[in-house]
Amino acid sequence: MKKLTLALSILTLSNPAVYATDLTGDAAAGKAKSALCAACHGADGNSLNPLWPNLAGQHASYIVQQLKGLQSEARTDATMSPMAAPLTEQDMVDLAAHFSSQTKKMGETDPELLAQGEKIYRGGNKETGVAACIACHGPQGNGNPAAKYPSVGGQNALYTKKQLMDYKSEVRKPEGNAIMMRDIAFKMSDEEMQAVTNYMQGLH
Repeated sequence: MKKLTLALSILTLSNPAVYATDLTGDAAAGKAKSALCAACHGADGNSLNPLWPNLAGQHASYIVQQLKGLQSEARTDATMSPMAAPLTEQDMVDLAAHFSSQTKKMGETDPELLAQGEKIYRGGNKETGVAACIACHGPQGNGNPAAKYPSVGGQNALYTKKQLMDYKSEVRKPEGNAIMMRDIAFKMSDEEMQAVTNYMQGLH
């Protein structure tokens, strides 16, 4: 399988400063290394449980960033932190190359939540200061790999809502551009989270 060259900005373990490095991610090698990942995220990156994220089609740069965060404990998760701990940077870019090359399976939006979810995603809530999701994640939820804004279209609603709740409760402590997610989540009601994450699940 063709190797993918990834220009990635990676957080070091010893220095929180960001530096750029050119790494080559081998999707075939990533597939071979993904057996443990597949148990939760699926062999093709489409997860087997709606509480676990789909990795198929996610930006390679974002996958690596999250793995580095889990490894350095900038982001903690009882299941994923131990999984990320032994990974080398080469392992990370290989896994990222594999999962980013997979095709994500789109979910569906509950018709009853469609209107409210679309309103929040595309226009936010001016009264409470909730920013429109579309500004960073794009019209189809494809995100921005250069800025490490993840693809959210088709992502499991239960997983995405949990992340918003974790930002709001500060269980998840963001760094860099993700700090805005904490600020947005603070201003969102449970009802708004439910509607917009359900909308994103079917967004494509």
